[in-house]
Amino acid sequence: MKIDVVFVNPGNKKITFQNLGVDLAAVEPPFMIASIAAYLRNNDISVNIIDSNAENLTPEETAKKINEINPLLVCMIVYGGQPSASTQTMAIASKMCTIIKQNCSMPIVIAGLHPSALPQRTLEEEDVDYVIEGEEQIPLKRLIEVLKNNLSLDEVPGLWYYKNNMIVNNQKPKLIDNLDEYLPMAAWDLLPMEKYKAHNWHCFDNIDERQPYGAIYTSLGCPYKCSFCCINATFGKPSIRYRSPKLVVDEIEHLVKEYNVKNIKFIDEMFILNENHYMKITELLLEKNLDINIWCYARVDTVKKDFLPKMKKAGFNWFCLGIESASEFVRDGADKKLKYRDIKEVVKSIQDAKIRVLTNFIVGLPDDNEKTMQETLDMAIDLNTEFFNIYSAMAYPGSKLYDEAIEKGIKLPSNWGDYSQHAKNQIPLSTKYLSAMDVLKFRDKAWQEYFTSKKYLDMIEEKFGVKVVEHIKFMTSKKLERNYEN
Repeated sequence: MKIDVVFVNPGNKKITFQNLGVDLAAVEPPFMIASIAAYLRNNDISVNIIDSNAENLTPEETAKKINEINPLLVCMIVYGGQPSASTQTMAIASKMCTIIKQNCSMPIVIAGLHPSALPQRTLEEEDVDYVIEGEEQIPLKRLIEVLKNNLSLDEVPGLWYYKNNMIVNNQKPKLIDNLDEYLPMAAWDLLPMEKYKAHNWHCFDNIDERQPYGAIYTSLGCPYKCSFCCINATFGKPSIRYRSPKLVVDEIEHLVKEYNVKNIKFIDEMFILNENHYMKITELLLEKNLDINIWCYARVDTVKKDFLPKMKKAGFNWFCLGIESASEFVRDGADKKLKYRDIKEVVKSIQDAKIRVLTNFIVGLPDDNEKTMQETLDMAIDLNTEFFNIYSAMAYPGSKLYDEAIEKGIKLPSNWGDYSQHAKNQIPLSTKYLSAMDVLKFRDKAWQEYFTSKKYLDMIEEKFGVKVVEHIKFMTSKKLERNYEN
């Protein structure tokens, strides 16, 4: 039987993470691809998946596999573990599309967050036949039906394509309204499940047990409008929709029983938001009594202390908190209206419940200067959470910061790969007071200072033991190459 569509998950850990990719970076299963594949399969469309990222396939090897399968359509989906990963993945996705186009005869459609944010530019620049703007399920189903039956492309919602050498586009599809139907349990059987690996920090309690690994969405979207975030580019507006708690927990149970998965990520940008949703998932997990290690995202102002013991018992071992900046002025400019005392109190309540905390900070937001960036680092060191990320502010396509940067003529990376936080030629945003390289130098210094501080290492040894301390020291020995002369 001829396969209707082959999905390709692009990726190159060496490009994205430099020398961190082999030992330290996670390898996340592409849930969105696998779930869309399951939706199509449920609608009698035959599918296959090539996870070039997990299998470390070159573009040439990927093209060879595609020819062996010989599908009607190739679909390149460009998402990532967090919104920025879509743009930084475009570099390898672009190269793969070119090699596939040179070596394979079937048409290529590209979709995902970045193509949805810049559909016309993507069609103009990339070796693809079609671009999908918006959510992919309905457009892909219709595109395959059109190709199989020689129908008109103007029947495919959200499609950008060439017609008589002119770019045309169809109306963007409406947001899907039933996530259980359109985002069903993923086609895990089509993925190389033995290849996926959790983040190093996620497994500090068992540092040698990072595999196997699962990652799922329980919702789509986010109701907030942070200026640095591009998550809503695909959806067109701030919003959030939910999969049913029962489906979520059934999927987790499937991962545990069929693939022996223990480490699980909830990909949702905002999991701890609607207590009717996340606490129902918690209750169902408690009924299943599964041995799992979950991490999820939360806002400081949505964490409820009374729920924490129950969540810990259900397997929630890590919360990732987006704090962004110590400066209320800088933070408010990014729509984060929080007080430091509130942040400190919430972090303590989470840790008192024996749940680990990863704090996320951003330096280089528009109002940042040397003093406010230092205040941010000082806050992070004072909180002394079990892990810490500090990012340079980037103008990701689909974000408010990107639109402002384009309007003001601010220098942006010339290569999509240089949007990676770990790229040698990364160019973050300049601020009202600092150059892009001032911001990047501070970010790199701050990262080293946090993870090499005695206060942090002593805490890690007390909580996790000497082996994790040695792992942290190995991590900080891996220096990123940077071109600070950009």
